[in-house]
Amino acid sequence: MNAFSLFALLITMAALFSYINHRFLKLPTAIGLMALTLVGSMLLIAGNVVFPGIAAQAARIVSSIDLNTAFLKGMLGFMLFAGALHVDFTKLVTVRWPVLLFSTVGVMTSTVLVGTLTWVACTTLGIPARFIYCLLFGSLISPTDPIAVMSILRQAGIPKELEMKIAGESLFNDGVAVVIFIALLRVAIGGGELSTFDLTVDFLWEAGGGILLGAIAGYIVLSMLRRVDQYQVEVLLTVSLVAGSYALANAIHISGPLSVVVSGLLIGTAGRSSAMSENTRERVDTFWELIDEILNAILFVLIGLEVLVISFAPQHCILGLLAIPITLAARFVAVWLPSLLLKGRYSFSRNSLPLLTWGGLRGGISVALALAIPMQTQGALNSEREVILVLTYVVVVFSILVQGLTLGPLAARWGRGPMHS
Repeated sequence: MNAFSLFALLITMAALFSYINHRFLKLPTAIGLMALTLVGSMLLIAGNVVFPGIAAQAARIVSSIDLNTAFLKGMLGFMLFAGALHVDFTKLVTVRWPVLLFSTVGVMTSTVLVGTLTWVACTTLGIPARFIYCLLFGSLISPTDPIAVMSILRQAGIPKELEMKIAGESLFNDGVAVVIFIALLRVAIGGGELSTFDLTVDFLWEAGGGILLGAIAGYIVLSMLRRVDQYQVEVLLTVSLVAGSYALANAIHISGPLSVVVSGLLIGTAGRSSAMSENTRERVDTFWELIDEILNAILFVLIGLEVLVISFAPQHCILGLLAIPITLAARFVAVWLPSLLLKGRYSFSRNSLPLLTWGGLRGGISVALALAIPMQTQGALNSEREVILVLTYVVVVFSILVQGLTLGPLAARWGRGPMHS
């Protein structure tokens, strides 16, 4: 199946499932799409009894889709830019320290805790897994996904400051987690030792370079937007900003996600106030909201289809179930520790930490990073990769379906307490 046929299949499934969800299920879009795709995948597997080979054929089609490349090297940039475009930078500045610590100290803390506890669980269950690969799992499962959760939080009416903390953290921790993951993957594949100095240098180069590129590219496009008042041209400029800066970041090995987040914040704040007419703002917003909806629909359909190509050994499934409380506990510590560091400067309402913990949904970036782990290392099949795939998939499915479905009622019940900075 060629690339266009695959795209046609995915967009058709996304449109059909979106219709069914909107018409009958009325779940949040991301949750409904993933649930329906999972049901469809299970029916294909069950249908193999009546139509032998149908599940294998579907699995071959799904395995031909390089989710890692499609998502990390393309879709992610557009989705992060769309999210950053609608975040008010002036409001984000008021919670800059929580966002900074959640997306750096929090991600690093979660990576170490999840990696260590997963390694202990593997050892207890007799599953062979090197510690570096457990750390890899910790790094890819630590970033939170704002896509499925933000609309739920807004509908629940939680304090705006908490909403801004979650939004800001999720925009930046994707980029930070990718940088950590890449550094750990180099060690895992190369078989070298983990050097704190090398890891720090890599992190500063990729994260700092991405932020700098985003600021420069965003400023150049902002200057161009100020000199033209035609929405077609201005929309095209924002598209070229994302595509061009993300491709350049990948080429020179700096953080593309952080680059587009910074440029999105710049265009979304300064661009709106000084470089766009009211008509242009409406057109740009509508365009990027539509792009975001389409890409998210395709992504969650893809996640649901991945069940067809992952091998679920019973022992690995048990480990996957253990990984759920492990990631939740690590998430709580990852937001609790920064809150202690910020004590005296920022106050958190009684229920903000549970909401930050339960609202830290995992999504497409975790699955894509898991698939980015090479199938072979040093000429031998890497069994750890299969373990990580199962763990990631179980945690992501639980996160989206269970946490996502219960977050709204919990946020409505817990999220109305006062919060001050």
